Amino acid sequence: MSVADRPPRVVAVAGGVGGARMVAGLHRVLDEGMLTVIVNTGDDFTHWGLHISPDLDTVMYTLAGLAPEERGWGIEGDTFEVLAESKRRGGDPWFQLGDRDLVTHLRRTNALAAGSSLTEATAAICRELGITRPILPMSDEPCPTVIVTTDDKSMAFQDWLVRERGAPLVARVQSGSSASATAKVLGALAEADLVVLCPSNPYVSIDPIRSLDGVAQWLRDKAVVAVSPLVGGKAVKGPLASMVSSIDRMEPSAQWVAKHYDGFLDGLVVHPGDRFECAIPLLETDILIQKPQDRVRLARELLEFARSRL
Repeated sequence: MSVADRPPRVVAVAGGVGGARMVAGLHRVLDEGMLTVIVNTGDDFTHWGLHISPDLDTVMYTLAGLAPEERGWGIEGDTFEVLAESKRRGGDPWFQLGDRDLVTHLRRTNALAAGSSLTEATAAICRELGITRPILPMSDEPCPTVIVTTDDKSMAFQDWLVRERGAPLVARVQSGSSASATAKVLGALAEADLVVLCPSNPYVSIDPIRSLDGVAQWLRDKAVVAVSPLVGGKAVKGPLASMVSSIDRMEPSAQWVAKHYDGFLDGLVVHPGDRFECAIPLLETDILIQKPQDRVRLARELLEFARSRL
């Protein structure tokens, strides 16, 4: 069945602030029951004895209307008294956890300790936050993303991104395990009419998801549209541009995005001026979506593009 036959059931594949903002736009324009979100968990780690899921939290807080518009992560108006007290007592404040944000990590950690899966714990937190859209962690198993630098040092993703501020040049990104996608993730992909690869970092947000057993096969079988995470050769947020140069030895561009996703991509959304000769349909439109109204506009344009071209 083509995307144009009826309102599509959409699966959004996401990670990071850009992914969360694209999901927020799709949430605003799709009817209930027509959107499922699959979120990267390669960034997950343990801090202060708590299970932290940065990408899941960013997506949840954005859909719940809690995320700060400027910063994009954490909770708007949160305080950092616990962090300040930890620093006063000699703790290293390298990873910032807000006071209200801590409740999410406590709830998740306690649920996991009681025997819940990450999928079940996420669903419970979504209910607490008033989120009705299904938000699915890509796996219930640990699958940490590992950064290997050009001087052959391996480090956990959050150490590289936050502690080191993404400064060490990256030679490759690898998974620290052979985790499996959940049955819910594979089921959502099986039922999808359209898969949207959000404007997230392909290396560390999208690739960890598509590398799980069964996911790549569904992506090849479905209509897949990606939104470029690059504008004019630069990342809107984060270290993607330098990663493209150091990992693939290519100029960061929308053309690189198409090449990276080659084999299952059916359409690509690019910023004005980033169009290039391509075998798949391109939608050229403003993909800067910092404001809520921009996210809604882009979501509508993307869905119309998919209906008319795929």
